[in-house]
Amino acid sequence: MSVNIFYALVATLGTWFVTALGAATVVFFKRPSPKLLNVMLGFASGVMIAACFWSLLEPAVDRAEENFNIPAYFIVTAGFVCGAVFMWLSDKAVTAATIRANIGDNLTTEQRNRIIMLILSITLHNIPEGLAVGVAFGALGKGTPDPESLTGAISIAIGIGLQNFPEGAAVSLPLRREGCSRTKSFLLGQASGIVEPIAGVIGAALVVYVQSILPFALSFAAGAMILVAVHELIPECQKNQIKNPYIATMGIVAGFAVMMLLDVMLG
Repeated sequence: MSVNIFYALVATLGTWFVTALGAATVVFFKRPSPKLLNVMLGFASGVMIAACFWSLLEPAVDRAEENFNIPAYFIVTAGFVCGAVFMWLSDKAVTAATIRANIGDNLTTEQRNRIIMLILSITLHNIPEGLAVGVAFGALGKGTPDPESLTGAISIAIGIGLQNFPEGAAVSLPLRREGCSRTKSFLLGQASGIVEPIAGVIGAALVVYVQSILPFALSFAAGAMILVAVHELIPECQKNQIKNPYIATMGIVAGFAVMMLLDVMLG
């Protein structure tokens, strides 16, 4: 196994662990506060949007300009659009699925379907997050990693890990609200992050052995993340905002600011 692939595996196992920490909040909240849930979802949205530019699109443009005769804007735009289309088609496939599972006792069909769709949607958008971390570590090259590049890869992993905490809670807390036990809510919540180490290893392996895919892969992950943030997380966090219309918006601003700070400070 390449050293860079090993780094990517360790980093994405770390982001998965943070997802589990977020899911563990279900132990402390019997009835999740809608206000708190909205803030956490908003924070996750802000982190993802900021990461798309500073951690993915900007380095994609730089690398495309260095390594290709094709205009950088063409490669990056194509990757961005493909990533968004991929997530759109994946979401359609999930929506069309008729999955049934024994998630909790005494659940109606509507509740069961809502729970399954929640888990699948969060799990689905963890794929590009793991891919982003894997691509970042896979791009470090052979031998001793460049300190600046290593710092950038670590900052991406930290940023993804930070926003995984509210995502883990965003799965486990609604599950508890729907009637699942605390244990079952936690297990299903942390399981939504298991795809990140898998996607991270795949992303790192692709970049290690096919360096030319890096700019496209970075922008692909950015397109996928933007679609999830704008289509799923932001609308969800803006629900029931009559009494506190700006609370979720401030969560978005805070998440964006934190991720921007991490990238500028650590990168």
